[in-house]
Amino acid sequence: MGIYKRNSTDQTHFLPWKTRLAVAFQLAQAIAYLHRNCIVHGDIKASNILLDEDLNCKLCDFGSAKMGLSSTVALQDSNSRMMVGSPGYTDPLYLKTGLASDKNDVYSFGVVVLELITGMEAFSPGRGEALATRAGPMLRDVEKVGEMVDGRIRGEVDLEEARAMAALSAICVSDSPSVRPSAPDILTTMRSKVPSLSLLFEEKVS
Repeated sequence: MGIYKRNSTDQTHFLPWKTRLAVAFQLAQAIAYLHRNCIVHGDIKASNILLDEDLNCKLCDFGSAKMGLSSTVALQDSNSRMMVGSPGYTDPLYLKTGLASDKNDVYSFGVVVLELITGMEAFSPGRGEALATRAGPMLRDVEKVGEMVDGRIRGEVDLEEARAMAALSAICVSDSPSVRPSAPDILTTMRSKVPSLSLLFEEKVS
């Protein structure tokens, strides 16, 4: 089952806070693995993150994946095709330039983290607004994160961890790719700023 269904607005099926943290960490691990092998996934989104019976996440759908990370890779020759991406998740700079890089995946990761914090969808067709835009106040001032935490889990959320994750998301969705962290940097930040991860996944965090 994907995290989109498990994390929907349904009041009976949603992921607890600690599981959301674990999903974010495992997703960052998957992205780091891809980037280490010079692969840009190109379509990271909630519906492409599957959970097994133990709620371990698996990143799927590599139909938009591209090889090459040395800097950026132009996708404009006749033998290339643009990565499709998905509304709300796709790096706006990629949409403007057609240049693919590992930082496109980092942007999408930041959006998934926002979904995990807020319980909102990456893009609202009704509003015509991306979550990265809607969550702007929280991203500019992480002290406001409590106002946007998914109401279904608000009572169990460690606000310091939520603020740390919001701050991480903010730099991941930065307009400037040079500001965005690498996947290994994301893992390092989560290890240092989210103490409960060491309790949840001692074997995976080692």
